[in-house]
Amino acid sequence: MKTGIVFAGQGSQYVGMGQDFYEKEPAFREIFDLLTREEREAAFHGPEETLRETTITQPVMLAFAMGVYRVLQERSGGFSPAMAAGLSLGEYSALAAAGVFDAETALTLIRRRSQLMAGCASQEETEMSAIIGLDRETVEAACAAGREVGRVEVANYNCPGQMVVSGSAEGVTACEEYLKAQGKGRCVRLSVSGPFHTSYMEPAERGLREYFQQVSFQSMAFPVLFNYLGDVCPEGTSVKELLAMQVSHSVRFEETIRRMSEAGIERVIEIGPGKVLSGFIRKTDRSIALMQIDKAEDLDKVAAVLREEK
Repeated sequence: MKTGIVFAGQGSQYVGMGQDFYEKEPAFREIFDLLTREEREAAFHGPEETLRETTITQPVMLAFAMGVYRVLQERSGGFSPAMAAGLSLGEYSALAAAGVFDAETALTLIRRRSQLMAGCASQEETEMSAIIGLDRETVEAACAAGREVGRVEVANYNCPGQMVVSGSAEGVTACEEYLKAQGKGRCVRLSVSGPFHTSYMEPAERGLREYFQQVSFQSMAFPVLFNYLGDVCPEGTSVKELLAMQVSHSVRFEETIRRMSEAGIERVIEIGPGKVLSGFIRKTDRSIALMQIDKAEDLDKVAAVLREEK
């Protein structure tokens, strides 16, 4: 069965994540020990408010993903996906899995990314809101209405019927009120620390582009789909450019999954806390079989299936 893999992004984290892997899997522990003591403490013991901080969440999520993927390779006899993707910071996990950079480099990059993003997020009162049950045209029209009083943009195209808008508090509120006045959809405010994947992040984009000049990227062992495009990296475009653009532009996860399906992916394994991405995939293409790895017991089951198929 042609299998793809996806890596979760910020927002899926929870206190206690990775502790079972750390206790029983040396390969996971080796990677998780690359985190600082503060980062590991937040992952295992919290408090939740600390784990939610962008500069803590991003390295923790990345280390979790890289550690689980390494154990999966060991347990499955060398599994390698036909294609990979990740949501936002999960894209770094996908690229690390594909061999574009090693674990130490990946964590160095994601720490710089998180610092730059956190810096952009602290200058104005901003909000993010998930818009449920509406099509793209309606949500984009609501954003246009919201921009009459403030900044608001579509940050995520997650799946059919679920998008995320972000911007100034006034702009997001006006966008929501436009939809409520028409009796359309449902709006759910999200607890996040900044207007990620919007033009607010343009200073972070510039900072990443400059920082990437110091780092060498390797070739991909398998194709990775990029958030900025919802597709593979086209000839003549660099991975560094796509990673820089990602922070200040919409995440096109729905297009990513449709592209996987077009490429013949029949099954997707989600690595990360929770099952958020599997929910998006199910709403995008029900023909794709799904497996998730959140706990050590999940990995045991997935690895057993992969070994049987070898």
